[in-house]
Amino acid sequence: MSIGNRIKMGVANAGSHGTSFGLLAACALLCTACVTPPRIEDYAATMPSPDLEKPATNGAIYQQYHEVGLFNNATAHSVGDLVTIHLVEQTTASKSASTTTSKASKAVLPSPTLLGKPVTINGTEILSAGMNNNSSFDGEGGSKQSNSLAGDITVTVARRLANGNLLVRGQKWIEINQGMEYVRIQGIIRPIDLAPDNSVPSNKVADATISYGGKGTLADSNTKGWLARFFDSPLLPF
Repeated sequence: MSIGNRIKMGVANAGSHGTSFGLLAACALLCTACVTPPRIEDYAATMPSPDLEKPATNGAIYQQYHEVGLFNNATAHSVGDLVTIHLVEQTTASKSASTTTSKASKAVLPSPTLLGKPVTINGTEILSAGMNNNSSFDGEGGSKQSNSLAGDITVTVARRLANGNLLVRGQKWIEINQGMEYVRIQGIIRPIDLAPDNSVPSNKVADATISYGGKGTLADSNTKGWLARFFDSPLLPF
């Protein structure tokens, strides 16, 4: 094979490796930059089953699905019923740690004697030795975090579980100036915890998932760019 052909093959291999490296870097940037937003459909209102839809009245005194129990509370118990959740979330956490250690070591090896006199050169003992070592460590760390969320959101019953508990889910969107704010919640409640007005505090919602955020100009200006998030990735070695 001629030298010219070898040079061409080397350039081609280098170009292919460079292209592969570029593709890998582009994939890493895309994976770091992509953030999958929650789907709106996951928190859409749940409608009642079609078989529970009230038929048209026929003029009779008694109408099916229009009856009202005299001894039953009109609280949510079926799919599609409304439940108002009072957001009373407030959490505070703090943690601190402190460690102090110290260590000191000292050793002296006296000079041996020869015929009753130490071995010296120009009056300096050459066989004596000693060791002195000191080490210390002082570490301290602390962390504090607090969160608060208050308000009301009305959701629908998405499913009635076998034990009678209710899976509720819903969202609220508010458009303000150049942005949109949303509150989403999902969890399981007990019918016995419902107040007569079909309300329940959020601290009685089991397995609760609560999201508060927004999108628009204000949210975009308060978010890091994809390149900054790439350099903040824990996968980077520096």
